[in-house]
Amino acid sequence: MIENIYLLQSLAIKKNIEISSEIQEANFVFGDKNMINTILRNLISNAIKFTPPNGKIFIATHMTDKQCEISVRDTGVGIAKKNIQELFKIDSKYKSEGTANEKGTGLGLILCKEFIEKHHGKIWVESELGQGSTFYFTIPLNLI
Repeated sequence: MIENIYLLQSLAIKKNIEISSEIQEANFVFGDKNMINTILRNLISNAIKFTPPNGKIFIATHMTDKQCEISVRDTGVGIAKKNIQELFKIDSKYKSEGTANEKGTGLGLILCKEFIEKHHGKIWVESELGQGSTFYFTIPLNLI
């Protein structure tokens, strides 16, 4: 998980964004490492994209006896409530530019949702305009 933070650190530095994490060492889940890394990279790069200069991103894990919950929280622009439901839909026309006019295809979150569901997990977001967003996803600890 840490390697994904290091990989994207240079993008954060360009915008003077601080990335911190609270990742528990004993986090082991059964899953495809490449898919999970892709999910993390997408969520972190989105957080960087939608966080203005001098912002913060915080990555955390929380373990229960059944699953690992991972969160990526930012101090970015946030998402209007009416647009949250559109984020994970393939047929949605909702797209937004980053705080430095970064472009995107709108497919990253859809891909994340697909990968998480293949692992029998869930993804959701809590957000408030002007306050930032927190994306959460879960991965079960045992195969179902």
